Amino acid sequence: MSRHTLPARALAAAGTVAVLVAGLGACASAEDDKDPDHRTFAFQGDTLTIDADDSGLEIIAADGNASGKVEVTRWFQGSVAIGSDPEVTWNMDGDRLKLRTHCSGVVADCASKHRVEVPRGIAVKVKSDDGSVRAQGFRDALEIRTEDGSVRVSDSTGPLELHSDDGSLRADVSSRRVEASTENGSVRLDLRVVPDLVETRSDDGSVSVALPRGTYKVSAESDDGAVDVSVPRDDTSSHVVNARTQDGKVAVRTAN
Repeated sequence: MSRHTLPARALAAAGTVAVLVAGLGACASAEDDKDPDHRTFAFQGDTLTIDADDSGLEIIAADGNASGKVEVTRWFQGSVAIGSDPEVTWNMDGDRLKLRTHCSGVVADCASKHRVEVPRGIAVKVKSDDGSVRAQGFRDALEIRTEDGSVRVSDSTGPLELHSDDGSLRADVSSRRVEASTENGSVRLDLRVVPDLVETRSDDGSVSVALPRGTYKVSAESDDGAVDVSVPRDDTSSHVVNARTQDGKVAVRTAN
């Protein structure tokens, strides 16, 4: 038999997979789930860790939430044509909320999204393996780390720490301390109050920091790109801004 000739069973299997792939059509979208699941988790502690994989996250500091209760809404859409049925799980383990999506097989197409509503007065740490993260409304400390996904934070005043291995970072906040770093992606910070400290870095991407009118101690560097600092500078200022990238433009400017 020629080395280019496949056995009949292999050809049949390949044909079956091709038909199944064609039948799946467009990729799954969590937004197609019109009947999401909802669950309330009891929580006692000062810091909640949200540990998620393969899911988009929306995290909200909610005034209306009862003390000691974390509200979670889950959207899921997907199928596995050849392999085990997809499975989504959620549980609270001490101070850690674990959100898991299991979807694997020869032809697997799944998407999930979680919205987590956290009572005021609780700091939040987020660890996401794969998926975008959106957060808003935090007065307490917020730390977000993702291996693959963008991060967006808005309407927050507490200390902010953002890290992504592969994804852009955006923050439109009134935080006085902000740290933002990504290995691959741009960083954009729009600050509504004069910060005490801003530390931002990208290995591969532009960095933009917009600041209220004030005088700042600024360090701005790019190994391969333009550097534009247009805010008033004073090396004795207590308001420190460090902005660096290895490849891309750096801009530190006064907000409009």
